[in-house]
Amino acid sequence: MKIILLGAPGAGKGTYASRLKKTFNIPHISTGDLLRESIRQETESGLKAKEFMDKGEFVPDETIINLLKERLSQEDAKSGVFLDGFPRTKKQAEILDELIGADLAFNFEIEKDVILRRLGGRLVCKDCGEGYNKDKLPPNQEGICDKCSGELHQREDDKEETILARIDKYYKETSPLLDHYSNKKILHTLDSNMDLSDPNCTVLEECEQILNNLKKSLS
Repeated sequence: MKIILLGAPGAGKGTYASRLKKTFNIPHISTGDLLRESIRQETESGLKAKEFMDKGEFVPDETIINLLKERLSQEDAKSGVFLDGFPRTKKQAEILDELIGADLAFNFEIEKDVILRRLGGRLVCKDCGEGYNKDKLPPNQEGICDKCSGELHQREDDKEETILARIDKYYKETSPLLDHYSNKKILHTLDSNMDLSDPNCTVLEECEQILNNLKKSLS
């Protein structure tokens, strides 16, 4: 199953994918994580990408596609993927159609004020990448990852000024994607304004039901 995850920054794509990947046994590939790892290793692509990411701008297609091709060639991705962060534009979607195609696209809708609350309080482990929120999902020990005891930090692109720039950029450049996948009749839009920790939140269950139906249709 090749699943595209769409939604503005903070919509919960990574949070939902981290749970769905265990249920359906396919990897969650985040182009943001690929880029950050490239930056951490100080590769040529990583250093170039950092200049764009620090400004809240999208990284050029060529850099992302090269990283993505390498990751998709790995064994665990051959049975399917949850793809997060790519495509962001219709042009990228067309490239992806040629590269691996898509069976389904989830669009997680979210209000701007909810994005600011979530991302402004988001913390990420420097070692394993586990995510937390100062208000809604704090670690057991302040500044320390529950999972690996690594140091938690706020990413540069989670600061308010950068968040607002990312939101505006997202809606301007990615809205045509909704038409692209709607025309293919594979788009499912979900309301992700409610936090996953809220007992009334049913987004995860909705995703699982849709994916189970897809799995049956592909078998």
